[in-house]
Amino acid sequence: MQLETYISDLLYRYECVTVPEFGAFLTQRVPASINETTNAFYPPKKMVSFNEQIQKSDGLLTHYIADIEKISFEAAAGKIQKRIKAIKSSLMQGETVSFKNIGDITLNSEGKILFEPTYHLNYLTDAFGLSQFVSPTVTREVYKETAETIENVIPIAVTPEKRKNRSYLKYAAVAVIALSLGGFAASNFYVNKIEQHNQIAQETAEQQLDTKIQQATFNLNPLPAITVNLTKQSGNYHIIAGAFRVEDNSNKMVQQLRKQGYPNARTIGMNKSGLYEVVYASYENGKDALKAIRNIRTNHNKDAWLSVKKLN
Repeated sequence: MQLETYISDLLYRYECVTVPEFGAFLTQRVPASINETTNAFYPPKKMVSFNEQIQKSDGLLTHYIADIEKISFEAAAGKIQKRIKAIKSSLMQGETVSFKNIGDITLNSEGKILFEPTYHLNYLTDAFGLSQFVSPTVTREVYKETAETIENVIPIAVTPEKRKNRSYLKYAAVAVIALSLGGFAASNFYVNKIEQHNQIAQETAEQQLDTKIQQATFNLNPLPAITVNLTKQSGNYHIIAGAFRVEDNSNKMVQQLRKQGYPNARTIGMNKSGLYEVVYASYENGKDALKAIRNIRTNHNKDAWLSVKKLN
């Protein structure tokens, strides 16, 4: 039995998943952060920890396994007990027990459990699709200091030239003014001509358009009826592909999944967190859902998770 798979599914929805006679996996929300040394930006996430003092079963994990595998509560409890016995035996022999997508567990010299979480999977559904990134350092202050240094070393000075006769400047100024006035008048004349031409062209185009509309006839032939066979999706086992704050984004993901070969992809409405959930498909049988999600995690999306709920 892949016990870690069931625990991983529940960590998306619950803050505490207790494994009877072993301990509890806990999640705590951590806000987005920035590493000022490496300029790395990290999205908000759920930090996973382990507490071996919490061993009393609340029935959550056992009920979930019984529901998925379609077995009795007692049979599910027996499977968990058998798996925990094997894990404890491996730990006593000094081995490291790895819980996929959760973390590694070992025993220290005093026989206490040490837990090292994995960080490649984010159990916070609000941060779905977000990943860490590194931003290059902004160096605008360095450029500013360099420019100021150059100005101090090579000052710019304006030295007026000494000329005995500057009468030619008087005539040059008059010529510049005359050219400016002439150019301005010619420019206004040219702009007016362009506006007149554009107005005439627009009126001609509108007349031609009215004529075409009056002469046009439309022949609306009835289209043949098309019968589309749609398979209604039902079942309480839903393989979640993602959850979105904006409904348009969820619709876009449905279209994308259908193009990628998942024709039963659809939205199932808003969850308790106010997010629009998109599913690969819904299943009546828990075993079929479990088989499908393992295939999806292997071949398409390792972050897909299973939701068990009855839709309205």
